[in-house]
Amino acid sequence: MRKWILAAAMITVVPVAAMAADADAGKTVFNKCKACHQVDKNAVGPHLGGVVGRKAASVEGYNYSDALKKSGITWDEAALDKWLQGPAKDVPGTKMIFAGIKDDGDRANLIEYLKTLK
Repeated sequence: MRKWILAAAMITVVPVAAMAADADAGKTVFNKCKACHQVDKNAVGPHLGGVVGRKAASVEGYNYSDALKKSGITWDEAALDKWLQGPAKDVPGTKMIFAGIKDDGDRANLIEYLKTLK
């Protein structure tokens, strides 16, 4: 029975872990972000050019919530993945009102695309 449980756990984990993220597919997912974010200039939300590796609440000229300013987050892949699952759950008090991206593959692809933005 233990072998079966271990095998079942591996089956559910391996496909997501083994899946290679696709920046082109992530560009399509980014369409969900465009209502508030642009790549090269602030809009309703801060610009996302160079977001990967950047400290949260650090884009000049954008008025961030106190919650995000105090979060201490640096936008690496893990932090972005958590944030994109539900910003208000990740940082209560954030101004970003977005339900999140529930699909693991879509989030991975979006993050891969965000890594291409300079």
